[in-house]
Amino acid sequence: MNQLFRYTLVGAVATATHYTLLALCVEIGGWPAWLASGFGAVVGAQVAYLGNRLLTFAYRGGIGASWFRFQSTALLGALFGMVIVGGAVRLGVHYLLGQVMATLATLLLTFTINRSWTFR
Repeated sequence: MNQLFRYTLVGAVATATHYTLLALCVEIGGWPAWLASGFGAVVGAQVAYLGNRLLTFAYRGGIGASWFRFQSTALLGALFGMVIVGGAVRLGVHYLLGQVMATLATLLLTFTINRSWTFR
């Protein structure tokens, strides 16, 4: 449970980065919400990798393999999130609410993958 708490805390910081970029890209840049969601997720993933490597899993292995595995997991989560956000917007749901749904849907999935594969 302690790892899940730290994972969630690190995720909150990465998610704040993700949501900030999402909103800026949509509101100021005029990007489609699904694309802005993907961009925010990629940048947020870099924040999450560092925090999870150092704080959540205290991983001391090589950076190359864990970074690749984490980014693969983050890409899977980002693609899943982009589909959810795109679908939500098509259904008339506000993009930020769609992103909240996407975030909740991917939290346990990515934790499980990162715990069992990325930082094992």
